[in-house]
Amino acid sequence: MSTAYAPAPLTIKSWAEEDRPREKLLLKGRAALSDTELIGILIGSGTPSLSAVDVAKLILKAVDHDLNALAKLTVNELKKHKGIGEAKAITIVSALELGRRRKEAAAVQLTKITCSTDIYNYMRPHLLDLPHEEFWIILLNRANAIMKKVQISSGGVAGTVADPKIIFKHALENLASAMILVHNHPSGQLKPSAADISLTKKLQEAGKVLDLPILDHLIFTDSSYYSFADEDML
Repeated sequence: MSTAYAPAPLTIKSWAEEDRPREKLLLKGRAALSDTELIGILIGSGTPSLSAVDVAKLILKAVDHDLNALAKLTVNELKKHKGIGEAKAITIVSALELGRRRKEAAAVQLTKITCSTDIYNYMRPHLLDLPHEEFWIILLNRANAIMKKVQISSGGVAGTVADPKIIFKHALENLASAMILVHNHPSGQLKPSAADISLTKKLQEAGKVLDLPILDHLIFTDSSYYSFADEDML
């Protein structure tokens, strides 16, 4: 009489390396992982009959794969799932809370640019009272909200170098949709120099090729500013 044995559960360690969540993240990047796989990494280990990813699947199924609904679950509610103890439940709650705070912080920090005065006021804390020239770029998303500001160079009283390659490198790496140029004139001179005009035209042409428009170039002084866009110089 032969005895039938149930097959051993398939653990994550028995998967192909490129399919294991942690290894997949290292090989392909975090964006390549599904919600289930990311939660599986948080869980870390499963049960004798379920892998961590299997446990994650059951948790997501219970909330109809809605991450917002998952984020509302308490530690005790998560503990009702097989394979989820207090430590794992706390890990999940903590990770989702960090995501909520990041989203909240991003919403507060995104300042929308609607006119040249917005640019001047935004850059005022960084350029006011400087004895030397600095060149900055402001990177914008499709809604003209500020994604990031970057100092490109810092120079002497009479000028500073702004390398177009470095400027567009920052813009492309941050997936910006548009860009604003800003530099200060410590002398208080508002009129753009020939070099200012030439650089602006060069960057404007490059921006057209890359589908990354230059929306304005602001010359900043302590008391006022000159906007290329306002003066129809773009």
